[in-house]
Amino acid sequence: MDTFAIVLVLCLEVSLVVFCVVQSQLITDGMTLVSEGGTFELGFFSPGSSQKRYLGVWYRNIPVQTVVWVANRNNPINDSSGILTLNSTGNLVLSQNDTVVWSTTSLRKPESPEALLLDSGNLVVRDKKDPNPEAFLWQSFDYPGDTFLPGMKFGWDLRTGLNRNMTAWKSPDDPATGDFSWGMVLYSNPDAYMMLGDQRFYRAGPWNGLRPTGSPQLKDNPLFHFEFVQTKDEVYFMYHLKNKSVITRQVLNQTIKARQRFVWLEEDKVWRVYASVPLDLCDSYDLCGAYGTCVISGSPVCQCLKGFEPKSPEAWDSMDWSKGCVRKKPLSCEDKIKDGFIKFDGLKLPDTEHSWLDKTMNLEQCREMCLNNCSCMAYTNSNISGQGSGCALWFGDLIDMRQFPAGGQDLFVRMSASELEAENNSKKVGILVAVIVTVSIATITAALILGWRYTQKGSKIKTDHSIKVDHEQSQGDDDMDLPFFDLLSIAAATCDFSMDNKIGEGGFGPVYKGKLKDGIEIAVKRLSEKSGQGLTEFKNEVKLIAKLQHRNLVRLLGCCLQGEEKMLVYEYMPNGSLDSFIFDENKGKLLDWSKRFNIILGIARGVIYLHQDSRLRIIHRDLKASNVLLDKEMNPKISDFGMARIFGDQNEVNTKRIVGTYGYMAPEYATDGLFSVKSDVFSFGVLVLEIISGKRSRGYYNPNHSLNLIGHAWKLWKEGKPLELIDSSIQDSCSLSQILHCIRVSLLCVQQHPEDRPGMSCALLMFLSEIELPEPKQPGYFGNASVEAYSLGAKQELSSTNEITITLLEPR
Repeated sequence: MDTFAIVLVLCLEVSLVVFCVVQSQLITDGMTLVSEGGTFELGFFSPGSSQKRYLGVWYRNIPVQTVVWVANRNNPINDSSGILTLNSTGNLVLSQNDTVVWSTTSLRKPESPEALLLDSGNLVVRDKKDPNPEAFLWQSFDYPGDTFLPGMKFGWDLRTGLNRNMTAWKSPDDPATGDFSWGMVLYSNPDAYMMLGDQRFYRAGPWNGLRPTGSPQLKDNPLFHFEFVQTKDEVYFMYHLKNKSVITRQVLNQTIKARQRFVWLEEDKVWRVYASVPLDLCDSYDLCGAYGTCVISGSPVCQCLKGFEPKSPEAWDSMDWSKGCVRKKPLSCEDKIKDGFIKFDGLKLPDTEHSWLDKTMNLEQCREMCLNNCSCMAYTNSNISGQGSGCALWFGDLIDMRQFPAGGQDLFVRMSASELEAENNSKKVGILVAVIVTVSIATITAALILGWRYTQKGSKIKTDHSIKVDHEQSQGDDDMDLPFFDLLSIAAATCDFSMDNKIGEGGFGPVYKGKLKDGIEIAVKRLSEKSGQGLTEFKNEVKLIAKLQHRNLVRLLGCCLQGEEKMLVYEYMPNGSLDSFIFDENKGKLLDWSKRFNIILGIARGVIYLHQDSRLRIIHRDLKASNVLLDKEMNPKISDFGMARIFGDQNEVNTKRIVGTYGYMAPEYATDGLFSVKSDVFSFGVLVLEIISGKRSRGYYNPNHSLNLIGHAWKLWKEGKPLELIDSSIQDSCSLSQILHCIRVSLLCVQQHPEDRPGMSCALLMFLSEIELPEPKQPGYFGNASVEAYSLGAKQELSSTNEITITLLEPR
């Protein structure tokens, strides 16, 4: 070996730990090189159950050894005889028994070489005498394995021809290069592909100024920000952390054929999946063939673009869409001046292999260029940020497209003159039909959120009261006669109101389970003499409740009036109340994230019905987990309308008698007695936080601060750590990107001022869409001291219902 190379000197040594390596001494198996801040560590390791030794980098302070880079991944060492040296030419050399196993290639010969492991996880070699500390002679970030870390570049250095792509490990026990890879391809309009062997598996779509067109879910978030750079020297994608305390990484997984983003949850000491691609079947490369587009909610998922039809109807009908679609009316190059374009919106842009890009042109210039070239099949803006700019053209067949419900892009596809004429006639009819047809959810979402934002800025435009989101109409908006039950039949159904049948006790009396002679199970609310309800008021209020018929409201079956007895008979909910699940460590495991998300949506639909879709327009005023009951299929049904009030056309009402439950009441209601639909929105936001966290809003305790649940959620959000809010019962089942979106919506719902909160229909559509949301403002009551202040400052009567209560509307 080179006599100048060989001895490594440690800049600082503590036991077998070194912090930098210079030309003087060696690192053997058992020694480690640690980054200055102690974040990462380099040394020898054996993956999984393997006995082979590799030189790699891993997180130092994470108990689950997580390797992010491997030097000799394709050439393992069979024992502990490996030695790492830094030679005089500035190259790292890994050897075993005088045989080179792996080495680096320095860009130039340094005067005084040193090797460092940076706190980013980047292993670098540099010249100590170079005044530029980032003038690296070599860096591991230029040679990624299966892991993409913050600060890494994914893509090309055009000056050197360096391609920074990713390749998966063969298996958890073998870091050797697998056949599953992820790399950027340098077309005129660059694109990135996952490859399985030599076959394209998934395509990201070209960058559109905001994100890859195939990833509308990639948007601004509290964890990281991302960028795409395309110059004459480099083409790459990278991301940076917004909060240095967040630990996240992307990994290419050979086993499940996916690229996953993980986030480290320190409290639970586990990695959780934040996002993953491919997302679904529609992300399969070229699933639908030429001019076919994939619609995940469609049946079948593959559909021909308008103006096209299946090339092979027989194959298409048998679910073989690979042959794609052909034009119904062919183009004619001689008549190109008569051709035009039809706009398709919400798309993942086609494969860019046969495409062309010009960043200086506008959309009209782009159209003209495409029209004048009869080989050009489509065009669009290459950058959709701001007002849109740049030009992207496609030549030849358009493949690998999919339709997104939100966040996709416009594409202008070339059509013949006769097809354009048919399209124009169709549009004329469509304009008339559109007057009476409900608009799409995506359009509603954009309109509602835009209207809400505009209202926040002082406009008098009102939203949330004109668009009906839940199209399930009330079956009880007409006057009806409510069935009356006699006392004997109710007594028989409940075994004479036995204690064995008692399922709850509320402020207005006990609740009993019963079964009628025809086998129907019921819940009977037996009102106590102290309920304060007179006979006339009772009858009027019962008839009012009976008019509220919705799948997400508990149904009132009838009542009993006999002697001094006043009872309400409801449908029986076999799974009891929501709070009995989400606040119970064992039962909480029965509600995975998909069930909890469906419960959130169901509650929202029920409240929307109360606020705007029922004839009466009701404000619940006591929305909480114990007032949400679950049927046998875990569908939510809102109960307990004892605090509810009919709401007219006015925006806000004042009351002298404040009723509700601590921890759920909106600040303007608790302090000043002002309530509106936005009071229910606040309570709903608190309820969503409880469903996500598994913690009660009322009585929440954290040993590290005096904040309540709202305050705790707000603190984590501002610190960039909102995922620490997640209930451990759902961490294995949740999509972290979706749950982060839900946390954001819940914080928008609990903002201090009513005008800042979205309406319920707007909130529901926020949950269902991927539209970019505004940043939440400070919530109301985010400290326990604040809760005490508002409860004392109200100087009005406060009443709270117990945990399982089915009561009457208060008389008016």
